[in-house]
Amino acid sequence: MVTLSVNKFRANLKSLVDKAIEEHEAIRINRGAGKDFIVLSAEDWEREQETIFVLRNQSLMNQVAESMATYVRNSGFKPTLEQLDEINRI
Repeated sequence: MVTLSVNKFRANLKSLVDKAIEEHEAIRINRGAGKDFIVLSAEDWEREQETIFVLRNQSLMNQVAESMATYVRNSGFKPTLEQLDEINRI
């Protein structure tokens, strides 16, 4: 994560916003008289929100844990070749 002062951010606003969007790099802005803030692309923010939603959803986390357990035991669903062909055509 890039960290810089609000003055440097202001002076390089366009290039830094482009960097956040194109390189998916969060930028931390230090404010001398206030609280810091973060600049990140809308795409990255949405991805973070989805991750938080999943992590807070106990039902989804249980499904993930159950899926991992069946994977480790090698006892999960194993589609036939016909089913795989059908899935791959979707």
